[in-house]
Amino acid sequence: MSDLRIEKYSIGVGDRFAHQAKAQLSAFIRAAKEGAQAVPVWNKSNREHNIVGSQPTAVRAAADAAVRELGWKETYHVDADHINLGTVDRFMEPSDFFTLDVADAIGKPADPAAVEAFLARHSELIGRIEIPGIAEPFEIKRERASAAASKYLFAVSEASEIYQKIEGAKGKGKFITEVSMDETDSPQTPPELLLILAAIADEKIPIQTIAPKFTGRFNKGVDYVGDVQQFEKEFGDDLAVVAYAIKQYGLPDTLKLSVHSGSDKFSIYAPIRRCIQKTGAGLHLKTAGTTWLEELIGLAEAGPEGLDLAKEIYAEAYGHREELCAPYAAVIDIDPAKLPSPEEVRGWSSKQYADALRHDQKNASFNPHLRQLLHVGFKVAAKMGSRYLEMLDKCEESIARNVTENLYERHLKPLFLAK
Repeated sequence: MSDLRIEKYSIGVGDRFAHQAKAQLSAFIRAAKEGAQAVPVWNKSNREHNIVGSQPTAVRAAADAAVRELGWKETYHVDADHINLGTVDRFMEPSDFFTLDVADAIGKPADPAAVEAFLARHSELIGRIEIPGIAEPFEIKRERASAAASKYLFAVSEASEIYQKIEGAKGKGKFITEVSMDETDSPQTPPELLLILAAIADEKIPIQTIAPKFTGRFNKGVDYVGDVQQFEKEFGDDLAVVAYAIKQYGLPDTLKLSVHSGSDKFSIYAPIRRCIQKTGAGLHLKTAGTTWLEELIGLAEAGPEGLDLAKEIYAEAYGHREELCAPYAAVIDIDPAKLPSPEEVRGWSSKQYADALRHDQKNASFNPHLRQLLHVGFKVAAKMGSRYLEMLDKCEESIARNVTENLYERHLKPLFLAK
């Protein structure tokens, strides 16, 4: 059997409560009919499993069932999202895609001897480096290369350790490997990305996607905050670095950038589309958490019972906002003064609730503060247990419509089908 290869375009889709796989897949089927061949990668992190009380096998079961029921003939994947050595074991059996999260290891100083050995192997990373597709050559002094190697080599060695553990369990070529470095304080520059890829090649990790940290803020569930032109240049330069590294270091020809978006970075979709169309590069985009928000919108639109539950969830999230927001403090910007009170929300119609939550920036009623709070507030629904899940089943038609529409209209279409 040949090695498992990732497709050119793939989208990471999350499903906190494992109820929306069919609705999500319906968006990919619709996009495929319009000419956009992207494949779904269902992902759910260890933290999310722990909060919801689920197991990784449930993600595989839901994905397989949706594929079977809808007759999807293309490939699809199940991602062990943001795993490390301590959490990977429970994901081994059901997953065929592993996101190795080594962001916490960035900046832990590498052994000076390892740094010196790396620089001796890679003299090409010092001095003038001309990369096709990047206007200005890199001018890298030895001190800068040494500092970057010291910053990243330990993280890459940790990625190697995780990779070797997975390979030992699953076999070489039987899974897709992503290395994630996005959940860290400062973005990687294109020269740093080149050095990281050289180090990954040294460790013989057959990486197929790399998730660097880009400039700007990628807050949960709301649009990109930053200089869109700067992002486009950086993204284009990173694409050029990836293409160069594939040839220079013998990395897999499927290697592509992964954008961990925190969902809904609509203003950078056009720049991403332009860059991948111009270069022919692939793309992996994670846009996971908004499925849960579409469930809430679907509940609100389904009728009085669903709306009451959606309001109750908001009231609980509002009352426990400090506790809910603490783990996500680096990726949310919520002004408490702009959150409506639970009393106000209790008086809302289904349209008012949906308008406040749905990510439509042209709608004056859209409230990004409420949206971010509910984005991180899925713990409230998790605590409801079967009561929440039964309501999902009861309101399935309304929810599925919103989930499919959101994924197709706001993500797949602008990324792959817009002119």
